Amino acid sequence: MRTGAKAVPRPIANLVVWTGAGAGALLLVGVLSALGVLDRTGLALAVLCSLAAVLSTRGRVAAAPGTAVLCWLVLNVFATHPTGEVSWAGHRDPEWLVYLLVAGLTGAVASRIVSARAAYRRVTPQIGRGGPADF
Repeated sequence: MRTGAKAVPRPIANLVVWTGAGAGALLLVGVLSALGVLDRTGLALAVLCSLAAVLSTRGRVAAAPGTAVLCWLVLNVFATHPTGEVSWAGHRDPEWLVYLLVAGLTGAVASRIVSARAAYRRVTPQIGRGGPADF
């Protein structure tokens, strides 16, 4: 209250988050391919889950499913064989989608909790520090 209340950061629009997810996933899969580690799809999945979580910290919670689907599409089309074809493996693809969705939702919810706690601390008087409640 002494420095004035700061606004809670506004989330980025879904389209911007989805553009970042598509471009970032393509870039990361390209880097993994150049390093020669793309045959390990678990590593690619972990990297794309990290991307989904990081992008979701600045986006809306509603953007998480779209982010997960975009990352899964890039993973499915470019990181698995045969490259360039969309396929559905019933034993692996639902699991990958769930991992990516959970990563995106975790990033979004964690960001909202941190923002809410920071906003609460900014407007709550600090007793014993010369705040308004110390008259």
